[in-house]
Amino acid sequence: MKWSVFTVATPDLNPEELAAAAHEAGVEGIEWRFKEIPEDVLQEGPSFWRHNRCSIDPRGTEEDWLRFDKVAKEYNLRSIAVVPYLTCGDIEGTERVMKAAKLLGASFIRAGIPGYDRSETYHDLYKQAVRYLESVERLAADYGIKALVETHHKTIAPSAGLAHKLVSHFDSRHVGVLYDPGNMVHEGYENFRMGLELLGPYLAHVHVKNAGYRMTKSENGRNTEWIGEWVPLSHGIVSWPQVIADLKSVGYDGYLGIEDFSGTYPSKEMLKHFVQQMQEWTK
Repeated sequence: MKWSVFTVATPDLNPEELAAAAHEAGVEGIEWRFKEIPEDVLQEGPSFWRHNRCSIDPRGTEEDWLRFDKVAKEYNLRSIAVVPYLTCGDIEGTERVMKAAKLLGASFIRAGIPGYDRSETYHDLYKQAVRYLESVERLAADYGIKALVETHHKTIAPSAGLAHKLVSHFDSRHVGVLYDPGNMVHEGYENFRMGLELLGPYLAHVHVKNAGYRMTKSENGRNTEWIGEWVPLSHGIVSWPQVIADLKSVGYDGYLGIEDFSGTYPSKEMLKHFVQQMQEWTK
């Protein structure tokens, strides 16, 4: 297996700093965050989802985008993905991401799928997603870039099973699944090996992070609630040694991509800790 980093997790580093730190840590691949930084947050400190300094601006030119290809190659790293925050049905935006990914020599992007908040039925949202992915599959075939559905809480694909239900309509050469066990702590837990066996050829990439639960009182103060929160890799609900063993059992030999939101370590130290931990667990 190989190691990668999704730059959402390194918001304080610019692309050049990230590439240098990744190379030093032993990371081999980069998943570039594809999201503009709003003008009104530029004076804020770095943050994962707002002022993230390691992001490709979708509004940029090809010359702007090639900066990221250049810094990756300078440190002998591979740009494996361009990762946007697409809305289901946004074909124009999806094609723009495909163009950026092809320019950088990346292998995949993340597709947009509907969120689930009880305002629309799962069945209606599922139909919307299938229609969108039909168009995405055609784009993926044209550009030679695979589109991935991520297992993610608060969407219609929180588990391997529900992600598989979506992607099983499509050719696994063009549409696949980004498997994220950390997200599945919040919602969507299934036995890891069973889910991986189900995904089969659709398993395309894996994100590495962990989460746990914290007990709190409800708003009325009379009931107990459990809130999911991000924690260090070795301290959460996900048993990463077990996940790695299950990945090996299905023959997965791709990238494991760090996406640690726990804030336990500064970015550079986090990358080093990630590689050291993965090397220990994959022996």
